[in-house]
Amino acid sequence: MNKLPPVNKLFWIMKISATTLGETAGDLLSMTLAVGYAASSAIFFGLLAIALAFQISAKSYRPLLYWTVILLTSTAGTTLSDFMDRTLQLGYAKGSAILLSLLLAIFLYWRTSDHSMSVEQIKTRKVEVLYWTAIVFSNTLGTALGDFLADSSGLGFGGGALLIAGLLGVITLATYSTRISSTLLFWVAFVLTRPFGATLGDLLTKQKDQGGLALGTAHASLVLASILGTAILYCYLKGAKEAEGGLAKPNPHHADSS
Repeated sequence: MNKLPPVNKLFWIMKISATTLGETAGDLLSMTLAVGYAASSAIFFGLLAIALAFQISAKSYRPLLYWTVILLTSTAGTTLSDFMDRTLQLGYAKGSAILLSLLLAIFLYWRTSDHSMSVEQIKTRKVEVLYWTAIVFSNTLGTALGDFLADSSGLGFGGGALLIAGLLGVITLATYSTRISSTLLFWVAFVLTRPFGATLGDLLTKQKDQGGLALGTAHASLVLASILGTAILYCYLKGAKEAEGGLAKPNPHHADSS
């Protein structure tokens, strides 16, 4: 079952757009609209369960469905992380440590279960469940790390975004210049793009006296949704063009009867 997108530049652009939108959309519901962290988490996880059921039952990669699930893991991760850190008063450091431990436990189980950890090809339903479970915890952990960098580390929103961007640059270099496992580098980058999105989202939405650009959660979410929607449309158009090219390609085994 080829149910995952190719991991290329477009993938990471869409991942950052989706996770940044998840930050702004999560804050829009929980904070701007004052729904609250617990209720917002329940709403987003309910929507995630529905979308994930469709994703798991799908037989092939569907860009709109796949990236909807990614977006919902990001929004749900945002509100869940905020609920843990603020409502339960665990704090960013303790919340991050708990989420990191859970994520590592998932990877350890996945690694020792003799199932492929491929991030571009789903082999079984069990692997797909592990894949999405890891993504949910990755995005939740990323939110906590992003909030820690922006609020507790003293770096601020801009400084936190620059730090994560630098780390992502190092991972990119390691991907092309070292023999480090590409799967390991993928998951490290996947986790780090979430705090990058979190700090970038805060940079866009927070007031200027807080170090942000004061775009507001609604306007920032609209811009990011437009970027992600355009990228999804491009995926569909590209897929249709490739399918058309495949149909038009002559059969090399067809013999000329004349």
